[in-house]
Amino acid sequence: MLEELSVQNYALIDRVTVKFGEGFNVLTGETGAGKSILIGALGLLLGAKGDPESIRTGAEESVVTGVVQVGGNPQALAWLKEHAIEPEEGSIIIRRVMKRGGRGSLFIQSTPATRADLEAITALLFDVHGQHEHQSLLDPDNQRMLLDRFGDNEVLAAKLFGDFQDLSGVKKRYEKMLSSERTQLREMDLLSFAVKEIDEARLRPGEEEELEQEKLILSQYERLYTLLETFHENTSESKRGSLSALREARSAMEGIIAINPELAGLAKRLEDAFFEIEDVVEEVHKYQLGVQFRPDRLAECEDRLTLIHRLEKKYGSSVDEVLKYADESRDQLASMETWQEDKEKLQREIAEREKAVLQLAQELSARRKESAGRLTALVQERLGALGMPKGVFSVELKRRLSEEGKPSCGPHGIDQIELLISANPGEPPKPLRSIASGGELSRIMLAIKSVIAEADQIGSLIFDEIDTGIGGEVAVAVGEHLQELARRKQVLCITHLATIAARADNHLKVEKFVKDNRTYTGVESVSEEARVKEIARMLAGDSLGEVSLTHAQEMLRRFNRGTLRK
Repeated sequence: MLEELSVQNYALIDRVTVKFGEGFNVLTGETGAGKSILIGALGLLLGAKGDPESIRTGAEESVVTGVVQVGGNPQALAWLKEHAIEPEEGSIIIRRVMKRGGRGSLFIQSTPATRADLEAITALLFDVHGQHEHQSLLDPDNQRMLLDRFGDNEVLAAKLFGDFQDLSGVKKRYEKMLSSERTQLREMDLLSFAVKEIDEARLRPGEEEELEQEKLILSQYERLYTLLETFHENTSESKRGSLSALREARSAMEGIIAINPELAGLAKRLEDAFFEIEDVVEEVHKYQLGVQFRPDRLAECEDRLTLIHRLEKKYGSSVDEVLKYADESRDQLASMETWQEDKEKLQREIAEREKAVLQLAQELSARRKESAGRLTALVQERLGALGMPKGVFSVELKRRLSEEGKPSCGPHGIDQIELLISANPGEPPKPLRSIASGGELSRIMLAIKSVIAEADQIGSLIFDEIDTGIGGEVAVAVGEHLQELARRKQVLCITHLATIAARADNHLKVEKFVKDNRTYTGVESVSEEARVKEIARMLAGDSLGEVSLTHAQEMLRRFNRGTLRK
């Protein structure tokens, strides 16, 4: 419930504080007095987008502050607790500052907030209905949301929407998988061929270097053989060989050390050198005996190297890189081979999710049908009280159809929801959008919105000139209905109709005046004589005429619930 609204430097308002009470609060005043300005300021507290142009001329900022009672609203209290905001004696203070030269600021209690925060908390506390808002009832989406709100099905509808979006995401993944199937299979073929080709080559690390060395030897066999022969001739035990000469040198050294033992160390070194050379000669001789010229082996080496070089050109710059490519390809193939399993898994997941979504949609549809029946009965009753006793209202639920004309489920369920009305006897119910009368739409909107409001925990209803275009008995009925609604909710209503204003528990008069060559808008609570004069002005445009004053007094006695003081 809105307890107090303070506005500073907003449009024509310099500084105004308005106190609201429980029950029925009305704001009246001449056209252009500033009633819409006050509602605009209230809209800022409810999260509306601010316009720096609305800051009063000469001021740098506008400040709007509201004191709101939240004690009886569990949803609002839960939101505040979630955001670590503590009410004080069951109330919170909302403050919004709008600056001319830059971004403003928002506070709930002393906690900085965003405009989204403001919209979220005030949506739990206020329901605002403007004079043109009944047009929103013509939108089937709004009709669906209205029915879900009435039936307390918003949580279930939100879950269905979320689950449907998740299902759509899984389906997109599946479709993407199918669209890439050809590419996937082509890539698998290429990888399989590469692995097979490399495996069949039976490559081993270091093989290329070994083959290159062997090829070099085989390609220079004749020169190698000649060099080995030359080596053998110069080192053998033959007369020309070095080993034979070294043996003679060893014998001579033995004689030398017999004469001079001091040269024994040199003799030892000569002997070691002899044995080392002897070993080298023996190893080279063995190698010589094993060397054979095989033209076919040279061809094998060349063919093998050609194969290796071809694989390296395709898969890597070395044997090691080619083998690594094969290993990586095998890993890729292993993961790709699960593609079919993943595809089947997605198919199963889609089927399971579709089943769950359909079950949820069917549950929501059943609850909507029950809610539609209750809403129909309650709105029908309200229409009678609003001067449409012969009007017939109904909520039509039809099965949603696909483009092919088949029953289908969408993000909001399996239902197509349409509000129908027959304003005249003998006429079949038709969609609301076919109704031409603005007065009828206003009354239907008031009936529906009041029924919805009574079904939720929102404590304050704000009606901005919804009485436009009505009068006579209809205006009396609308006033009576608003008065009755105010027994259970706080109602704030801007009105031009005396038959509505006369029923208020708290009557606020909005006036525009000039002071020191500046225009101001002010608000005052009127009672007793001042209220009688205001009602008289609304009735006849004359606040001093005896006839209009008498009529105003009579209307206040007839319609008011005891706030008129004698």
